[in-house]
Amino acid sequence: MLNITNLQVYYDHAVEAVRDVSLEVGAGRIVALLGSNGAGKSTVLKAICGVLYPEEGEITGGSIRYDQQALQRCAPHEIVRRGLVQVPEGRRLFATLTVEENLRMGGYVRPAAETAAAMARVFALFPAIEAHRHRTAGYLSGGQQQMVAIGRALMGEPRLLLLDEPSLGLAPLVIDEIFAAIRRLRDERGLTVLLVEQNAKLALSLADYGYIMESGRIVLDGTPERLLANDDVQEFYLGVHAGGERRSMRDVKHYKRRKRWLS
Repeated sequence: MLNITNLQVYYDHAVEAVRDVSLEVGAGRIVALLGSNGAGKSTVLKAICGVLYPEEGEITGGSIRYDQQALQRCAPHEIVRRGLVQVPEGRRLFATLTVEENLRMGGYVRPAAETAAAMARVFALFPAIEAHRHRTAGYLSGGQQQMVAIGRALMGEPRLLLLDEPSLGLAPLVIDEIFAAIRRLRDERGLTVLLVEQNAKLALSLADYGYIMESGRIVLDGTPERLLANDDVQEFYLGVHAGGERRSMRDVKHYKRRKRWLS
């Protein structure tokens, strides 16, 4: 479905944010893209969606293909019409609009006759926000706002959903509810998901395959079982030493400077 080959992205013709990244997202799968802050994960999503230009970002090499067709020169609205929709980090709702109005904005590329059915599916997936459908979105809790953000993306009936840090700043119970909904979307509707996360354990509990980014490049990939069994992943991303004991944050930061995969 989605194939990225040797992607290279620069900001302002000076800062290389992504270096020769290659990854694949197969239909009906959840693929996790993991990494710390500044690794280049969000830049990859922006490149896919064609929204690098506001930050003077530019694809300078490689290719992005969706269903065997190149995306690099497509406008963002054309990419959405092809079935790729992103839920950005920080949710980015229209804070002064109601929940229902936010959802309607997500379905603007679809025929008006389909709006009611699509909204009903969103409320069935996230019952917690149906009671707030006429409430101003900016007054919702962080978890409710994240549900609205995902629901807004689903209003466009995407085939590939791009999620950028959906667990950021949320309580554990809310995170569990949101990730259960993502699993249902894959299992019941066959939705394909590219999930960007810093929480490796959480993401790999859901994903079918995972990639790890560091300093703008892919340094490791594999099935969740393979990645979770990797000593480097356990020590740096899970904070567990080879002997099984927990590591302090000081030890983890020290380990970041000596990771074997970057040597």
